[in-house]
Amino acid sequence: MSKIFNFTVLNIIFFLVLSSCNEYQKILNNDDLNLKYKAAENYYNNGEYRRANRIFEQLVPSYRGKPQAERLSYFFADSYYQTKNFYLAAYQFENFIKSFPKSQKIEEANFYSAKSHYMLSPVFSLDQEETLKAIDKLQIFINNYPNSSYMDESNQLISELQTKIERKDFEVAKQYYTIYDYQAAIKALDNFIAEFVGTKFREEALYYKFLSSFEIAINSIELKKLERLEDLKELYYNIIRYYPETLFEEDLTKKMKIVDKEINTFENKI
Repeated sequence: MSKIFNFTVLNIIFFLVLSSCNEYQKILNNDDLNLKYKAAENYYNNGEYRRANRIFEQLVPSYRGKPQAERLSYFFADSYYQTKNFYLAAYQFENFIKSFPKSQKIEEANFYSAKSHYMLSPVFSLDQEETLKAIDKLQIFINNYPNSSYMDESNQLISELQTKIERKDFEVAKQYYTIYDYQAAIKALDNFIAEFVGTKFREEALYYKFLSSFEIAINSIELKKLERLEDLKELYYNIIRYYPETLFEEDLTKKMKIVDKEINTFENKI
């Protein structure tokens, strides 16, 4: 009995879906713009953004220059955003901004145009051109709409994007240490710290600078070794001063015992 009931329910669902698809296809193929307009809004309001988008795509050219054009253009752009097609969402929101600069939706369009670029920002290891574009778009939005209800979110998005840029640069600098090019690592890490003042990666950058300096100092020729060990000791105290509870305390302490031992060896020779 249960199997028969389930089979009946599945059949009903299948025919409802089939009927819905047939109805949708009829709307797409219909020349009645008024019918399409009502159907597109209905799909959009019910969250069926993909269906709405296809109908909006047909309608927008036909309503260009008409009173409904502004409303349709905004919905068209937003339907791309809602279906996570952020490249076309950004493009259509920008078209809307150019076409309807005095629209009541202009602030929203500017925000979602910028946020679409944020959504297109790739992982930190890839090229960050889109990330930089998103930061620029969001900053322009903040400058143009300082009292916007989207202000907090915009600042948060910029912060996330900035962190991604910083992480990319930090990982590039750290890579020099990974391939044993310690001089290049120190230079790259110094540049990183100077460029990104206050970065969340500063502690780690100083740690890898210490590791690189340690390898150079320990393996230096006698003529340069003591000076480099003393510089390394100063770097250690700077790290501890700024980060007294550093995550790298155990390794730093271990290596400083080696440094102190090497310095004592020199002093005993003198």
